[in-house]
Amino acid sequence: MGRVLSRLTDLVWRPTTKSLRGWALASVIANAVIISTGAAVRLSSSGLGCPDWPTCTKTSAVAAHSVGQTTLNTWIEFSNRLLNFPLVAIAGLTFIAFLRYYQTSGRTRKDLVWLSAVLPLGVVAQAVVGGIVVLTKLNPAMVAVHFLLSTAVILTSAVVLHARASALDAATAGSPAPPPARTDLRVLAAVLTAITAVMLAAGTVVTGTGPLAGTTIDSHGHRTTVPRFHFSLQAVTQLHADIGWFIGALAVALVIGLRYSGGSARTVRLGWLVLVGLGVQGIIGYVQYFNHLPAGLVWVHVATSVVVWILVLQLYLSTGTGLPRLTRPAASGGEQGADDRMTAAPPVKTTIP
Repeated sequence: MGRVLSRLTDLVWRPTTKSLRGWALASVIANAVIISTGAAVRLSSSGLGCPDWPTCTKTSAVAAHSVGQTTLNTWIEFSNRLLNFPLVAIAGLTFIAFLRYYQTSGRTRKDLVWLSAVLPLGVVAQAVVGGIVVLTKLNPAMVAVHFLLSTAVILTSAVVLHARASALDAATAGSPAPPPARTDLRVLAAVLTAITAVMLAAGTVVTGTGPLAGTTIDSHGHRTTVPRFHFSLQAVTQLHADIGWFIGALAVALVIGLRYSGGSARTVRLGWLVLVGLGVQGIIGYVQYFNHLPAGLVWVHVATSVVVWILVLQLYLSTGTGLPRLTRPAASGGEQGADDRMTAAPPVKTTIP
């Protein structure tokens, strides 16, 4: 046990570029998991399983019986709240590791510190927004903000942090950075990313309009629908699908362009993964709609959208847009007294192509 704690302490307090990459990856995974479990809470009508905040009920800090809620609903919501503790731990340790690297490597790469700081701050912001969601009885606008804050801000920061930490690790190991894609393809990748974000936002409108927004049950057994958007479900679903077809066309154009313009193997591979992911999403979307939105299939659709967003971000970054080009310096630097573990990962110079 002592050896494990010592190893963990080293990974945080005396990080290498490899361990930084690992912490960033852990943050990506942790945020993807919490987003997916949050969707399960919504789709199982468990959003008010714990009707109070920050406690579960007005009389209990942990899962307890609440009028109008089943025991299963209460434990689903309470379990999702418990997942925030390991998420906070991972976010906090990630920030400390990147801060320590900055402090012990000649104070280079401040951008990594700022990106890592978004993670714990974002978790705190999410806790507050989550409380507002509960106290407003699952207001669909607040639910949408809750999802988009997790996806478009926190998860995005974690993915960019991982990409930059990976580039830093590769540069430290002496691996040459792949050449950036052509300018037109980089612009196309940026447009694809922006429209994918719009599609995620449209998806929250569809969910907030549809029958899975949730219900409450009073002490007399009467069901009451939680607030919903007053849109036509058919209209918002059609808009969501149209955006999906547009993204699919952009992805096809981008993959073809990368394939025949000599793009890096990783970028081409990511392009194909995005295209396959969008195809799977489209199939799931149509199947769920024509089967009257079964909750389990809707959850798969939401969870898969998180994976697609991660792949789209990685594709965008792999084209060379928004990612510093890193090269090894002629001589290593660092503060006096830095141990071998730190000097083995010398600071790198950053040049923008």
